[in-house]
Amino acid sequence: MRLDFFDLDLFLNIVETGSLTKGAERSAISLQAVSERIKKLEQHYQVSLFTRHSGGVKLTYAGQVFADHAQVLLQQGHQLSQAMAIFGEELNTNISLWCNSSAQSEYLPLLLPQYLVKNSHIQIDLKEAESNDIITALNNGTAKLGLISSFFPAFELHTLEFADDPLVLICPEQHDLSHIQTLKLADCLNYPFVGLMQYHSLQQSIETQASLLNCEIQYRLRLPNFAAVAQVVANSVGIAIMPKRAAQRLAKLYAFRQIKLDGDWANRKLLLAAKNFDELNTTYRHFSQFLVSADLQKILD
Repeated sequence: MRLDFFDLDLFLNIVETGSLTKGAERSAISLQAVSERIKKLEQHYQVSLFTRHSGGVKLTYAGQVFADHAQVLLQQGHQLSQAMAIFGEELNTNISLWCNSSAQSEYLPLLLPQYLVKNSHIQIDLKEAESNDIITALNNGTAKLGLISSFFPAFELHTLEFADDPLVLICPEQHDLSHIQTLKLADCLNYPFVGLMQYHSLQQSIETQASLLNCEIQYRLRLPNFAAVAQVVANSVGIAIMPKRAAQRLAKLYAFRQIKLDGDWANRKLLLAAKNFDELNTTYRHFSQFLVSADLQKILD
């Protein structure tokens, strides 16, 4: 005898309705076919699964054990179908990943090629946006998956840790702060800054911290990206704050000092966020698992 999922589903329909006739109707087969299938099950396992009475049927003890296992097997069958669905989809499957500038420039260029090489049918569309805009897009359903800074509250979203993404202060090699190993934001606010453009969420978060100290940052120049900021700082125009990973990369191109910043706001993380990871389709769940399980330290080194 070959047991199939239809038999298990039929059996549970009979259990739920308490009737062979109603179970047959729910499974869309004839009553005679139901009787034959149940009889074959009972003969195969050499047990009685139901007791018959005038009002319908009732499970025997063996039938209850069979029902418990049937539910588990059907659930596993559903999970198997979901896992295999990705391979039965169209040749080219698109994933849209929203990410902030730090994730987009410092982590994903090294990480995503590994995934794309192993999954040749996948295409990834990166959408760079500010963390607060990504949170809004995830909440309203515009985005499915995003990488955001832990600095921004995302209480309505499900989040998983993706990477440590601390901030550092960079300054010219010949600067009053260049000999310091660690400092607080308050220790450097009297110096002129080189910053990112006003719309950039990182710059907004830095200004928020400054305002909490009743200070206002003095900008000598605002620029659109970390590379431009690093170049100008190296030319002794001012100091700046940027992600540590970006500073390490740009230190190979420009001469400046890096100083650790003290405080929870500076020791931020990158979070992978979704409205509900369990409700994502198989493709997105598979990609999410890759992102959070990747050995980033090994890749970045």
